[in-house]
Amino acid sequence: MEYENMLERLYASLPEKTKKHERFEMPVAESFQQGNKTIVRNFSSILKAINRDSRHAIKFIAKDTATNAVIDDSGRLVLNGKFSSMQINDLIKNYITQFILCPECKRPDTKVVEKQGVRMLKCEACGAISAVKGL
Repeated sequence: MEYENMLERLYASLPEKTKKHERFEMPVAESFQQGNKTIVRNFSSILKAINRDSRHAIKFIAKDTATNAVIDDSGRLVLNGKFSSMQINDLIKNYITQFILCPECKRPDTKVVEKQGVRMLKCEACGAISAVKGL
């Protein structure tokens, strides 16, 4: 009985889990509209967080939004057209799901390699290799 009391006291003294801590947090876009353009203020920091080439990400976003997308001198993404913050964040989430996260272990520790002219996603965490969809 004394052992059970000690266990109960121990569990009572433990702090409650407040948040599940992940190594990789999905970046959140800070966007605003200026005239007929949508500007993503922190696009360069998003690219740094996902460790990918800007050209590929811009091509994906431009194709998904069916509009022109460029990076200005400040490192901000400028899209022709009005898009809500939710739409921009959904685009980034889709990009991360398709081109960053490993399809096997769901970790972001991937890099794009080319094998015999085919772009492949190689996971450095689990070793899985999968074909990357074309844009």
